[in-house]
Amino acid sequence: MIQRSPIETASAPSPWRNLLHLYGLWALFAAPGVAMTVAIFISGESAVIHEMIHPSGEFSARFLIVAMMATPLALLLRGWRGPKWMKKNRRYLGVAAFGYALLHTVLYLIDKAALDPVLSDLPKFYIWTGWVAFLIFVPLAVTSCDWFVRQMGTWWKWLQRWTYAAAVLTLAHWAALNDWGGVAPALVHFGPLIALECYRVWYWYLRARPSAD
Repeated sequence: MIQRSPIETASAPSPWRNLLHLYGLWALFAAPGVAMTVAIFISGESAVIHEMIHPSGEFSARFLIVAMMATPLALLLRGWRGPKWMKKNRRYLGVAAFGYALLHTVLYLIDKAALDPVLSDLPKFYIWTGWVAFLIFVPLAVTSCDWFVRQMGTWWKWLQRWTYAAAVLTLAHWAALNDWGGVAPALVHFGPLIALECYRVWYWYLRARPSAD
């Protein structure tokens, strides 16, 4: 039986420390959603539900953006702890994005209060893009645990690439709100991600390669 040296034992992460980090992370991610929910229950007014639809969607987009920025940032800022932390917690950030997308959807349905107005909204560009993005989010969130990663193998990575489609649809959904009055806020949020993804494409595919000579 191999025993750890005192130095190895001391440097090994404690299970309690890991749990504290995990629960602290989820408490931080959930804080805006909890604040929105408390505000709705305290007020008891339907107008507050309507007011919380957009912030919940924006938080979903923000978590999605941060999760997707992890890899290109790690490529750009090699050795920095921030991108490493983002990559390590990328799945948690993705699940948080889905959680706020779910809250966004539930609040929208409660605000509509009936099936007919929901169905009448479907042909609108800024509505159906949001619904398709949400439907893409569902399998991504469901398969985010380690068990699915092991069972699906390379198919898991293929499925996760649909995140890019969800991001494009989320950008379109946000930008098209209020007759495209939401273009500027959407680009302010998605602009850094777009720039980083362009850098990533340049780094891997477009930059000059050394000659074989």
